[in-house]
Amino acid sequence: MPKHNVHAVTAAAALVCLAAFGPAPVGAASPSARSAGPSGAAAPTRFVPGPCPETPEPIEALAGARCGHLEVPENRSRPGSRTIKLAVAVIPAAKPAKPAQDPLVFMAGGPGGDTFDDIPFLIESGLNKDRDLILMAQRGNLYDQPNLACPEIDRFNAQSVGLGYDAKQAQQLMLKAVKECRYRLTAAGVDLGAYNSTENAADFADLRTALHIPRWNVYGYSYGSDLALTYLRLHPEGIRAVALDSVTPPQSAVLPWGWPSAAEGIDNIFAACAAEPACKSRYPDLPRTLTEQVRKLEAHPLTLNVPPPGGGKPVKVVLDGGALLNLIVAFTPRPKDLPAALDELSRGNPQRFAQARAAGSVQNTGAFAHGLTNSVACSEWAPGAAEPDVLKAGRAAFPGWPDTVLAQVPQLPFQYPACRIWNVPDRASVQRVATVSSVPALLISGTFDVKTGASWATGVARGLSRSTSVEIPGIGHWVVPQSPCAQRVLASFLARPTAPDTACVDGLEPAPFTIVPK
Repeated sequence: MPKHNVHAVTAAAALVCLAAFGPAPVGAASPSARSAGPSGAAAPTRFVPGPCPETPEPIEALAGARCGHLEVPENRSRPGSRTIKLAVAVIPAAKPAKPAQDPLVFMAGGPGGDTFDDIPFLIESGLNKDRDLILMAQRGNLYDQPNLACPEIDRFNAQSVGLGYDAKQAQQLMLKAVKECRYRLTAAGVDLGAYNSTENAADFADLRTALHIPRWNVYGYSYGSDLALTYLRLHPEGIRAVALDSVTPPQSAVLPWGWPSAAEGIDNIFAACAAEPACKSRYPDLPRTLTEQVRKLEAHPLTLNVPPPGGGKPVKVVLDGGALLNLIVAFTPRPKDLPAALDELSRGNPQRFAQARAAGSVQNTGAFAHGLTNSVACSEWAPGAAEPDVLKAGRAAFPGWPDTVLAQVPQLPFQYPACRIWNVPDRASVQRVATVSSVPALLISGTFDVKTGASWATGVARGLSRSTSVEIPGIGHWVVPQSPCAQRVLASFLARPTAPDTACVDGLEPAPFTIVPK
């Protein structure tokens, strides 16, 4: 599912020895790996050392990292496919005296999110405490060549806060942006059909070979868990252990799936409030309040002028039912503040939601690879279902809500018409396959996750014969950076993959909800 802005989690890297990767001198390519497509044609892949990306904000860990790029075929099934370059960073273990010999490779969420932007959260979570941490920007991401950014869509997103979430004008402007981005990328020679999870997984398999790593561990969250499962299924060699955070099952990831996930997370938040006496007393019927506000705002949207959270001139925002639901799915406001925000909204104070909506007017233009998002969503998640299936799933998840809200997948509005424009091959039959493996696995879910519901881990675990599953109460999407307990469980798992210590989960409760005076 689309990558959560992890900056909202907390508000909204000594040089690695080249010898560790073989004898290649600085500036020279490592020995080539080979990637054969179905046609039998082989294309070389290689790691080429180079400078680390220059990020907008300095990332301390990159100062001591070994960087470069992996050269791979854009489309392994096409003889003579051009070569693309994927940005790579190897961050050394924080305890260099005796690091573990098996590094950890990270697979980011999205698809389309900036992998390097996640580094501070990974370091703060201790993921390089006693082993090297390897990151690679998934094909098409920021710092790759090509970069499948769509500034056209970023500009639409900034403009969309002043439109109804599911309004006709919003649809027209979004589809215009999608069409412009597609035309620009294809005119530049990008093979959009090659940006998929199968190729993505093969890139990581080639990276391990190119870096001469006998065995490594894999950690992926959200779409990164979908990719990690695909990688484990197609390229199991060399994988010591796999950790999946905010699990997205490849076999179940279809667009209507967004509705039951949203309902599960919201239900869990409301149930936790009902189990906390102070919250239950102050906010006695949150499901009814939410339904009333969604219906009211969809019938009579609010138009407000609100300054973005970071300050600046007020911007026009439209708050309708679809916007309300999608702000909740985007964790704005945070779950602990949701009951208070809904109560305030019901009493005529929309400030928390309106300011969260205004935050969307500030976009980091060109940082998110919307092209990769569309290529994956349209080839893997959209096929086999259609707009009526989304509406049906929405009605089942939230009975009595307006159809105009339920017709759009949470976080992916107008995705089916966008996919008709994006026009990439249907890959559902090769992607929607359950992973069956005896490689030790850890599945971490947050009970407040409204993007990838915690229950989705259950089906995945059935295929992983040596798996351990934990649910962290009161945590939303991308659990590890938000939960010290999840960090301890993950560290224990990497030390002993078949016998992780999960004791800290016992007795955990959500943090208290925000209670505001009447």
